[in-house]
Order: sequence, then structure tokens, then C-alpha cells
Amino acid sequence: MQALVKHNWIFAVGILFSMLNAFLFYKDFYILSLLPIALMVAYATFFALDKLFLFAVFCTPLSINLEQMDMGGVGLYLPTEPILFVIMCIYLYKQITHPKIKNNPLLKHPVTLALLFHLFWIFVTSFTSEMPLVSFKFLLTRMWFIIPVYFFGIQLFKHSYKNITAFIWAYLIPLTVVLLVTVIRHASYGFSEEVGHWIMSPFFKDHTSYGAIIALFYPITVSLFFDKERSSISRTIIGIILLIFTVALFYSYTRAAWVSVVGAFMVYMLFVFKIKFKYLVYLGVILGTFIIVNFTELNYMMQKNDAEHTTEDFGERLESMSNVSSDASNLERFNRWNSAFKMFKERPIFGWGPGVYAFQYAPFQNPEDLTIISTNFGTGGNAHSEYIGPLAEQGVLGIVSILLIIITVFYTASKLYLQLEDKATKRMVMMVMLGLVTYFTHGILNNYLDTDKASVPVWGFAAIIVAIDLYHRKKDKREVMTK
Repeated sequence: MQALVKHNWIFAVGILFSMLNAFLFYKDFYILSLLPIALMVAYATFFALDKLFLFAVFCTPLSINLEQMDMGGVGLYLPTEPILFVIMCIYLYKQITHPKIKNNPLLKHPVTLALLFHLFWIFVTSFTSEMPLVSFKFLLTRMWFIIPVYFFGIQLFKHSYKNITAFIWAYLIPLTVVLLVTVIRHASYGFSEEVGHWIMSPFFKDHTSYGAIIALFYPITVSLFFDKERSSISRTIIGIILLIFTVALFYSYTRAAWVSVVGAFMVYMLFVFKIKFKYLVYLGVILGTFIIVNFTELNYMMQKNDAEHTTEDFGERLESMSNVSSDASNLERFNRWNSAFKMFKERPIFGWGPGVYAFQYAPFQNPEDLTIISTNFGTGGNAHSEYIGPLAEQGVLGIVSILLIIITVFYTASKLYLQLEDKATKRMVMMVMLGLVTYFTHGILNNYLDTDKASVPVWGFAAIIVAIDLYHRKKDKREVMTK
């Protein structure tokens, strides 16, 4: 009888909640619908933090930015960022109350040291910022991405290698759903290039961020498809996923994403043909010197014509990437970059402050640099580069901190791939490394690490590489990726 009463009480509460929620829905009040999710998050916070973390990863491709919902201009991604903030607070509380600093190999790892320096320099330049409140908000945002995804992620990956695979699939499955829905919707418009700029809304803000994330996971889908240890059914399903990714990438009309995938393939070929790293350094020095020496000429070339050039032809769009004299998107990038360089020259040490570029670059625009998509008030957004943006906002050490992260991550991944003997583990390291290659190649022309869509996989991939380096070198993983 007591059990029956107990169960009836649960049913009664459920019915009352459903009726109340339906009535509020009728009145255009939707907040109560979030109560079950909030209760689930609260429960997982105390009893299943690892599940909550994977839930946040799963929600990332599906998250919605409040700015796109006319919620007072608040740039917050729901439900991802609040969950990551909760995980960050719990992780920091545990580290403070139960410190494990002594003999902790994670804190001595080069990637960790690079990330800590990155956060430290953002903290320092937030004090010298032109807009300190904006900069400290930027710091907090960067922390609630790096601390839960990288530090807590490594803790999760350390205990079980299967958690690494779970992380990959937790992001890949919902992302595939988003791509499938987008492709179907896009097909109904005849894959129009104009429609391709917004059809991925509300999950992605525009086609460039959409293309960047597709490229980020494209090497992973290819690697999973060519894994011969998988069953025929599994490979068929992954083949369908790869087809969806290929169609979505092609019709993203994102040139930088196309090129970044080609760049990842070239890096893979370097490992296949075992080309020595020093030759890559020589090539990089030569190309860098050429750009620096000829920057004035390149800058002059792009100032002549501001007519926007758009085309749906694949070859012509690739050609337009090098067309600095007539393609408006390229011209606008040079405008943003020139503004950033001017900002850097004025404040080379501490910069103007993390996250403030969009609010400060307007006075630094040259009239001859303006294009048909420029704004006199500088309301067009960021510096369109993961490298030039920090240079303007955080000074010379800002770009150094980014380069240190990239160098340590790729050095660790390359060394791991060459040293590991287990094929499944080598495959995992290679595919996440190539995914990062696509992102940081794309990062020359765009920057998305202030969004959950990019930050969760980028810092997650770095965590996977470090976790394998520290804790999974000698263990046999042949069964993991085949399940």
C-alpha cells in the first residue's frame, strides 16, 4: 500500500507538471520546460559528473546562442556553457580542498604549461585592458572551456580509455544529425549559395563556423571508415556518416574549410613518406620571410577594388581565395588585419585587452581599406584570425601563447604517433591531430575559440593527446575503436 501511494504521488506530480507546462506554453512562457533538464543536471552534478560532462559534449552541436534568440544580446550558449561552468566550479573546488600538485605529471606536461601561460597572460592583460569588464568576461569564458574540457577531460580519460571514444562519439552523433537536417533543408532550396550562408541556423551562426567544425571532424570520419577491424555493418553506417559530412562540407561554401581538409591530408602524407621535420621548418621560414618582405605589395594589391565576387562554382571559389583585389570577404579580412596590426603597433606589450577588438578597431580602419561589407562603427566582429586577434588584444605574448599551445600539441602528437605500437591508439592520435590541423589552418582566416562549437572539440582533442601520452602509452587498445 505504501509503495502504491508512493508511485501514485509521482504520477500525480508528473501530470500536474505536464498540465502546468502546457498552460504556460499556451501563454508563451517556456522556462518551466527546462526544469526536468535542470533537475537532471543537479543530480548528475553530485552523483555522475562524468556523465554530465559527456552530456555537455553531446549538447554542444545542438546548443543555441541566446544572441540568436533576441534574449537581450547575451552571448551565452545553452545548455552547454552553464553546464561547463558548473563542472569548472566543482573541479576547482576539489582541487583546492584536495590538492594533488606534488608529483602530478599533468602539471609538468608541455601542453599544460602552455595552456596555463595562455590563461595567465589573459589574466594579466585583463588588468591593462581598455575595457576590463569585457576582458575578465573573456577570461572567465576561456576558463570554463579549458578547465572542464582539458583538465577534467584528462582526468576522465585517465581512468578509462573508452571515455576517449565516448567523447568522440558524443560530439559526432549529434553533429551528424545537425548536418543531415541542414543538408535536407539546403537541398529544398537547390543548394543555393546564398541560402548556404544561413541554412545551418540556429545551430551555427554562419557558414564559416559550420564549415570549420565539419572540417574538424572530417579526418575522424575518414579514419573510422577505413578502420578494417570494424564490422561491415559498422563501416556501412560510418560510410553514410562520411557521405553526409562530404556533402555538407562541399555545400558549406566555406573555402577555408576545403583548404584546411587538404592541408590535413598533406600532413598525413608527411607521416606516410616520413619527411623529416627540419625540412618543414625550412619551408615555413622561407614562406614566412616571403610574406613579411612582400607584405606591403600584398597590402597594396588588395586595396583597389571592393566589388564582392561570389560564385557557386567550386573552382572559381577556390581561385577567389587568392583574389585579394576583388573578393570582398578577402578584402574585409585585410581591413581587419590592418586594423589589428595598427592596434598592435600602438600597444605592442599588453595589447588593448582580451575580447575588446570588436569594440576598438573602428578608428584604426583606413578609408581605402573599407569594403562593401565594412562598417564605419566597427560593428563587424572580431579580427578573423586566431593569431592576429591575440596580437592586437594581448600584445606579442598573446600570439606567442597561442603558438606555444599549437607547437606543444603537435609535437606531442607527432612524437606519440611515431612511438606508439598499438594500431588503434596510433589511429586515435593521428585522427585527432589531423582534426586540429584543419582547425588551426582554418584559424589563419577565422577564429571560433570563443564558441562552444569549436572550444569543446579543440581542447578535448588536446586532452586526448595528453591523456594518451601520460596514461595510455603501454596499454593495448585494439578492441576500443572497434566497439
